[in-house]
Amino acid sequence: MVTDLSNRTNRSCIKVKDGEPMNHNQILETFKSTLAEEANAIIDTIDLFGDEVVSAVELINKISGKLVVTGVGKSGHIGEKMAATLSSTGTPSFFMHSTEAMHGDLGMIESNDIVLCISNSGETQEVLNIIPALKKRNIPLIALTRSHQSTLAKLCDVSLAYNYKEECDELHLAPTTSSTLTLAIGDALAVTLSIMKEFSATDFYTFHPGGSLGKLLSKKE
Repeated sequence: MVTDLSNRTNRSCIKVKDGEPMNHNQILETFKSTLAEEANAIIDTIDLFGDEVVSAVELINKISGKLVVTGVGKSGHIGEKMAATLSSTGTPSFFMHSTEAMHGDLGMIESNDIVLCISNSGETQEVLNIIPALKKRNIPLIALTRSHQSTLAKLCDVSLAYNYKEECDELHLAPTTSSTLTLAIGDALAVTLSIMKEFSATDFYTFHPGGSLGKLLSKKE
């Protein structure tokens, strides 16, 4: 059953008077409309992608080194999850905080690595600061950002750009919709690369022997 999200994204009718607690319906509708707004943002983004995705995936797949993910703030937190998912599904990866990169962590990157730079605005100074040093070493660069016209996108070899109307918090300021899109794109990259590498359940168990997933897979060995 496909849920109709078309009427779920308008929260203008959810009004709370100053000093009054949200009632049952307001709580539930705010929760559901937030989920719907983020889900719609993902759906609306799908058709924005084209050849640049193929270029990015092929670039990552052919490297002999690691995919280094970098960013700061909420983009950095998403980047950490992205690197973890990539590593557990057959694409060796690690996260490097962009600020720490300028204080010695650039030495973590080897000549056969590739760097995925995350910045919603594409203008995050901490991320932009590391680009010259990476370019000097001819490290391939992929941007993940909101606009192909951003500074970051123009500086990188490949740009993956999403779009959305606004963040879904009531102030339209907190990274919510944007971070969800970034997370989903990271998952899509990881899954696509995993299939290209013919990554199997046996391979997954090798990297993930612990927890409930490891227990489940061990029974199949």
